[in-house]
Amino acid sequence: MNFEETPPKNLVLIGFMGSGKSTVGRELHSRLGYELVDMDSVIEHREGRPITRIFEENGEDYFRDLETDLLREMAEDGQRKIISTGGGVVGREENRDLLRKLGYVVWLQAPVDVIHERTSRNRERPLLQTEDPLEKITTLLEKRKPWYAETAHLKVDTAGLDGGELAMGILESARYFFSNP
Repeated sequence: MNFEETPPKNLVLIGFMGSGKSTVGRELHSRLGYELVDMDSVIEHREGRPITRIFEENGEDYFRDLETDLLREMAEDGQRKIISTGGGVVGREENRDLLRKLGYVVWLQAPVDVIHERTSRNRERPLLQTEDPLEKITTLLEKRKPWYAETAHLKVDTAGLDGGELAMGILESARYFFSNP
């Protein structure tokens, strides 16, 4: 059975920053042709400023409101998409419910040291602008793990796999999920 015969509503990628959501999203987009929606990029475009400035000028709660609004909008849309979320989107119960309604939710997970290595190269991560980013990653990840687990249909460890391998595994799992509702 191929995806054209049993297309999902959406493929939704969740996980901590640096877990591979953007990379896997691009790979899934190239294989399926579905629109790729990077929620952080959409919010930055609409606000006309980077997320770091949104956090600085309006605070995290304002940013989380923007995420919730975007999820609501996509839930009404009806178009098939690959949705790459921000790492903290699962912090709100309403968002977890919306994510599951949007489609097949895949939790991309990586070990703390891998996340730290991947994110240390990027200065555009407002929650990691701290004296001890590794401690911040560990604390946030422990807090969010139960929410990721509650939301996801599938958990995938991204350490040691490339985007193509990850996309293939996700598509196989999604095919099974949507052919056996």
